[in-house]
Amino acid sequence: MELTRTHTCGQLKKSLLDQTVCIMGWVNSRRDHGNIVFLDIRDRYGVTQTVFNSEKSTALHKEARHLKPESTVAITGQVCARPSHLVNPNMATGEIEVEVTGLEILSVSKTPPFTIDQRQDIGEDLRLTYRYLDLRHPKMQRNLIMRHKAAQATRSFLNENDFLEIETPFLMKRTPEGARDYLVPSRLYNGKFYALPQSPQIYKQLLMLAGYDRYYQIVKCFRDEDLRSDRQPEFTQIDIETSFLRQDQILEFTEGLMRRVYRDVLGVELESTFPRMTYQEAMARYGSDKPDIRFDMELTDLSSVAAESGFKVFADTVAAGGQVKAIAVKGGEKLSRSRLDKLTGIARKFGAKGLVWIKLSRGNFKSPIAKFLTDRAKSDIIKLTGAVSGDVILAVADRPAIVAEALGRLRLELGKELKLIDENKLCFLWVTEFPLLERDEEEERWTAMHHPFTAPMEEDASLFETDPGAIRAQAYDLVLNGVELGGGSVRIHRREVQDKMFHALGMTQEETEEKFGFLLNAFDYGAPPHGGIALGFDRLTALLVGEDNIRQVIAFPKTNRALSLMDGSPSEVEPGLLEELGLLIKPKEYGIRSADYAD
Repeated sequence: MELTRTHTCGQLKKSLLDQTVCIMGWVNSRRDHGNIVFLDIRDRYGVTQTVFNSEKSTALHKEARHLKPESTVAITGQVCARPSHLVNPNMATGEIEVEVTGLEILSVSKTPPFTIDQRQDIGEDLRLTYRYLDLRHPKMQRNLIMRHKAAQATRSFLNENDFLEIETPFLMKRTPEGARDYLVPSRLYNGKFYALPQSPQIYKQLLMLAGYDRYYQIVKCFRDEDLRSDRQPEFTQIDIETSFLRQDQILEFTEGLMRRVYRDVLGVELESTFPRMTYQEAMARYGSDKPDIRFDMELTDLSSVAAESGFKVFADTVAAGGQVKAIAVKGGEKLSRSRLDKLTGIARKFGAKGLVWIKLSRGNFKSPIAKFLTDRAKSDIIKLTGAVSGDVILAVADRPAIVAEALGRLRLELGKELKLIDENKLCFLWVTEFPLLERDEEEERWTAMHHPFTAPMEEDASLFETDPGAIRAQAYDLVLNGVELGGGSVRIHRREVQDKMFHALGMTQEETEEKFGFLLNAFDYGAPPHGGIALGFDRLTALLVGEDNIRQVIAFPKTNRALSLMDGSPSEVEPGLLEELGLLIKPKEYGIRSADYAD
């Protein structure tokens, strides 16, 4: 007889005592006590304990003794109360058990490569190879359920605010946006390629020009770039664009979206408005354009003191246009010399030539450079950094960009190591007024810090010809606890400004017409002021569930080498298909070999 599930494995309570039920799921565990066998049955809703008693059914008891974990079963039986001393308060169904009267084995499992309950002790490669087993773990199921709730909260908020969810193409024209594109060869047009979108940037701007003043998508994007824990070759973003809204209004409704997501998913009420900080201030105070403001340890500029300090390295650096900055590490006196040497290595890793340390201990000023410093310089350094006895001061002298990078990284390293960060805090921050352009010294040209459609601050628009590096952008990033959740900008909507931007990037008129002609032509037909934001949905979900790695909130992710260990992609294709596409594979002496899949 075909059975019908009446309840899930998380539903059964004492209110259902004596009722006959049918549950279906996977054998989570088996405990054999001779005449009685307990099977815990699991589905995504929870776990229910079932009891097979040999005195009531020898046949069922025998089947239960040989049933392998992860087999799928349908069980019928009567809901009974557990003896009071066997109640499990940690289970939603811990007050009851099901006395089994019927068992149907739906499928028998092989011995799995790892037990679901012990996944945390298994290497990630093995878990990704058997991702369908890994996804059975309650933690992974919780992560994906939270992802679903975050998506629903996002759609609910945006729908209530008159946004339209509109799909844009995955096969599009290749346009330069910073990262490498994934290319798709066209069978019909030999030698031509589509590109998978790095973002729907141009399409959503065209939707604004078409009159759809509030658009959104929860959309897949693709970038062929080096990976790490917070990057994937395919990722998901909440993509938003609006017309006729000022930057302040875009930031305000984005804050409203975050408040809705955190309320609906976690039941957490966020602050009514998020603090704002300019890019220049963030770099000056924290050495980062995505600062973690959950703890102090801000950077202090010592350049004025360094110039007259008596220490030649400091003085020469300042004279050459560099700077000297420092952080005061509270309680840092306990850092050993070997640890300080390792911190020096970290600073060098990020470009610094070295790291100066100063320990303040019982009124003593201890440092390898102490003998070179004047008494006035020592006093000023202590005063400016706010350091007290028991602290250590770490200083870097170099070009401003290197000083910021090195000290910013050291600040985060020590914040974690010394447990200065309150992990229960949620500190959102807007970083605004980014530079519009940054200099590529190797290629000796300007590049767009965000993308070439970002509008300059109106008061800086006249600097394209005279000082392009000083132009501030109407761009903004949303940061949470030191993680960039996303970014956006007010867009250029006048053709003459867009032409100036392309010219600053070194693009000829022919290049702009070939790459962006369709967008520029659209500007000639009444383009509204518009702007938007793209939020990393994978990163947002990871922060919601407390994961450091976005692979833990994606159902079927790639490794950090862009491999799918479960299905073996990327994979080779038949020669006939390559011929049909007009492609010839030329062997390389570098890159990932087929044999690399084995690891």
